[in-house]
This record gives sequence, structure tokens and C-alpha cells, in this order.
Amino acid sequence: MKRVGIVGCGGIAHVHAEVLDHMGAIELAAFADIRPERAEEFAGRLGGKAYASLEAMLEKEKLDALHICTPHYLHVPMAIEALEKGLDVVMEKPPAISKEQQAQLREVLSKHPERQLGVSFQNRYNPGTQLMRRFLTEKTYGKVLGARAFVTWKRDIPYYIESGWRGTWKTEGGGVLINQSIHTLDLLRYLLGEPKSVEGRVVNHHLKEVIEVEDTAEAYIEFPDCHALFYATTAYCTDSPVVVEIVCENAVLRIEGDEVTVAENGKKPIKQEFPPLSHAGKNCWGASHQALIADFYQCLESGERFAIDFDEACRTLNLMLGIYESNESKVPALL
Repeated sequence: MKRVGIVGCGGIAHVHAEVLDHMGAIELAAFADIRPERAEEFAGRLGGKAYASLEAMLEKEKLDALHICTPHYLHVPMAIEALEKGLDVVMEKPPAISKEQQAQLREVLSKHPERQLGVSFQNRYNPGTQLMRRFLTEKTYGKVLGARAFVTWKRDIPYYIESGWRGTWKTEGGGVLINQSIHTLDLLRYLLGEPKSVEGRVVNHHLKEVIEVEDTAEAYIEFPDCHALFYATTAYCTDSPVVVEIVCENAVLRIEGDEVTVAENGKKPIKQEFPPLSHAGKNCWGASHQALIADFYQCLESGERFAIDFDEACRTLNLMLGIYESNESKVPALL
């Protein structure tokens, strides 16, 4: 039985807690939040104890693992604290908000090779993503010629103002790139391989007086055998399904939300829809936290390394940071 704690008891923590509560051999032992009433609500509903800080929780509780569901800038310092206490860690994205934070956490991980740290890029586990990856790995429709991806969502003033941390470089680390669309950048990497370079631009269109970060980004990403076009914004009128389209020699493959379409050359497109997954979160989170978290704990039991570890997640983060770097330098960033 593994004793698990959650730090940060906001929206996404409900998904982690629900998944853990339905898993065998897991005891949800403790919850921490700087707003104590939120931790108390979790403890009252799920059992365990509530704390007003991570420090207090780690001092009082003997835990095996920690789930970090806090604002972006706290991910690295909290992961370091947990790792140095001997815990394994699951953290929400992003794995860090800067290369400096990356270096700090990587140094600590090097001192604790027995510990595991997993990052929640849960959309890799979506059935549509897995089907697309199989098509590409097996070259079912020939080689890849190119790709495009779109994230067009809506985030208005209350989303930023009420959070207390979104919308600033210091605490969020960016805008639509690091928050909403990093998952889609990760899917491009997962499906197409390691990029060589990226050229991109970022801009704030609709909340200039509210946030200092971008609400819109575009990029041209060079992969070894093709290039991908990427566009993301939170200035749309609604949350539309994410689109990832990959053009192969003999077909166009398209993920749109939970649906996969295969349009073979000269044939009628075929759609494959997947039934809703249990423990589903909001559309922006996807519904595959259950699969990711179960895989992480299976790796702890078997001793295998979890696939989306810190190094793997930082490859996507560095692609994202490359867009910011290119925006500043006005030239492509090498990766």
C-alpha cells in the first residue's frame, strides 16, 4: 500500500484524487493547500489529513509519493523538496518554467537515481493518439510529408484575475504556449520525433491590459523528414476541439478531439470515434489521467522507468521555449 499526498487542491487535483481513490493499493493520506479550506474539503471527502503547506505535510506524514497540482512556478521547488525527502513524484505540466529551473531539478534527480518523477502529458494515452502513433510507427500509409496542429480556445479576464498567478512570466512562465497548448506540442513530438529547429512568434491580442504573456502563438517546426505548422490561441469565442493532422504519402490522418479520421487517397474518409473514458476531466485536460497515473504506479512496482520522465518532458518544454527564443531573436531556434 502506497501512501500518497496531493499538494495544490484546485481543479486539476480533483482529477488526480478521483483516479487515485479508485486505484488499488493506494492510500490518499494527505492534502496540502495554502487555502486550508480546500485541503480540508478533500480530506473530508476522501479521508486523510489536511495541511496548510507542503512543508507541514512532509514533516508530519510518511508518504511514498506526491502529486504536484500547484501553479507552474512551484512545480520545481516542490518536486525538489519531495525528492529530497525520498518520495516519488507525479507533477502536472509544465516540468519547469525555465532552463534554470530545469538545471536545478536535473541536478537533484541525478543525486536520487532511485526515485521516479513523471509529468502529466496525459494526452499521449488517448486512444486516438495511440492509434495514430501505431499508423506512423508501422508506416501504414507511407512516409510522413508534413503536419499541422491547431488549438483555438477561449480564456477571458476572470480566468486570469481569479487565479492569483496566471498571466505573468514570473508565476505562469508564459501564456497559451506553456499552459494550454504545450500538450499539443508534446503530441507533435510524440508522433513525429525530435525536432531540429523551430521558428515562431507570440502576441497578446485580446487581453493587453490584463496579462503580460501571450494569448496567441504560431510556429514552423522542422523535423528530420518533414515540417509542422502550429497555431494556438486563447482569444477564440469558444473551446474548439484540438486538431492534429498528419499528411502521409497515401492518406491524411487527423485527430480532432476524440475522433480519428483516415482519408486514404481516392477513398471516402473513415472516422473512428472512441467511447468516453472514465474519470474524464474538462476538455482542456483530456480524459487520460487515469491511464497515465496507473502506468506511473505500475512502473514503481515493476522497477521500469516511467516513459514521460523529467528528461522526456523537458524535450517538449525546450521546443516550447524555442518558440519564445525565436520570437525574441527573430531567427529559428536550434533544438
